[in-house]
Amino acid sequence: MQKVLIKPVWVLRDHAEGDELMPRLIPLLAAIHENGSLISACGELGHSYRHGWGLLQRARQAFGAPLVIGSRGRGAKLTPLGETLLWADKRIAARLSPLLESVASELEAELDRASPESRGGMRVHASHAFALTALRDFLARRHIPMEVSYEGSSEALASFHHAACDAAGFHVPIGELQQAVLARYAKWLKPESQVLVHVVERRQGIIVAAHNPKGIASLADLARPNLRFVNRQPGSGTRILVDHLLEHEGIEADRIHGFDRTEYTHAAVAAYIASGMADSGVGVETAARQFNLGFVPLVNERYYLLLRREAVESALMQRLLAAMRSREFKAQLVRLQGLGASNCGKIEEIENAFPGFRAPPARARKKAA
Repeated sequence: MQKVLIKPVWVLRDHAEGDELMPRLIPLLAAIHENGSLISACGELGHSYRHGWGLLQRARQAFGAPLVIGSRGRGAKLTPLGETLLWADKRIAARLSPLLESVASELEAELDRASPESRGGMRVHASHAFALTALRDFLARRHIPMEVSYEGSSEALASFHHAACDAAGFHVPIGELQQAVLARYAKWLKPESQVLVHVVERRQGIIVAAHNPKGIASLADLARPNLRFVNRQPGSGTRILVDHLLEHEGIEADRIHGFDRTEYTHAAVAAYIASGMADSGVGVETAARQFNLGFVPLVNERYYLLLRREAVESALMQRLLAAMRSREFKAQLVRLQGLGASNCGKIEEIENAFPGFRAPPARARKKAA
């Protein structure tokens, strides 16, 4: 199975080197930011010091200001303009990665179907999750095809209901908010013909700047007039959770500055905060750790795949479950930080996972269709 990788590329349309400058410049800026030295950055990237210095000079000419300050032997750091470019690139990557991963997954599936040795793959529509991206890559290395399309939990379950995919990924909080969130998903859940597969347990919380300079400690703090918030899009599982948390705490959404400003992934929320464009947002701990940000825990939740009962015994599903249950994959998930993988690959009945759950009557399900 062919592995496809698609990356966004910057182009300066009004510069002579516009097609070549930014793809070479951004990695250099990132390496300088990490190493604090142009010499070390060039060594890491396999460039000569002369090449790196020349690239920075061409960039200075293009932008009309320096991107790095310092001198040979005394270290280097990015200027505010350099920082702005680097964080803009990180936001672009965080915002577009799920879409590009989905497109890459579709291309991989098309190539696999065109191959004479194709054995077919699983189509998954799911709320974006670091664990699911890791699973897709893990399976690809073992030539187990899985096509993943990222969308909100509600959209993923609706797609599954309409047979547009073979599995749907969604997440549900543990504890008192579980029933309220499940009520949003109930019309798509059919205990008699569907089962759940555990993927991970994870923590949702308030992502804040490194060292939490604004002293954010609770949801109530988000309504402070001096704080800027970045939200998730309507229909996403995290946005549903945020709405219920605010209702539970009696906090009016219109008191939160930036509540209508949205991003489509946990990573995009984290990148937005890391670049200084917001002070807080709600997302998973893994995203906060990847961007070296602070994290205020709010609720634990479980991420599941929803399957049709008859699909569990298929040869493809058995290979996928074996991969999910392997020590190697579980160890990979734990290294992502903020994820619990002890039950990964475990099959569970809907009624056992959600005690007290009652499926809506058939008439309500027809309306959902």
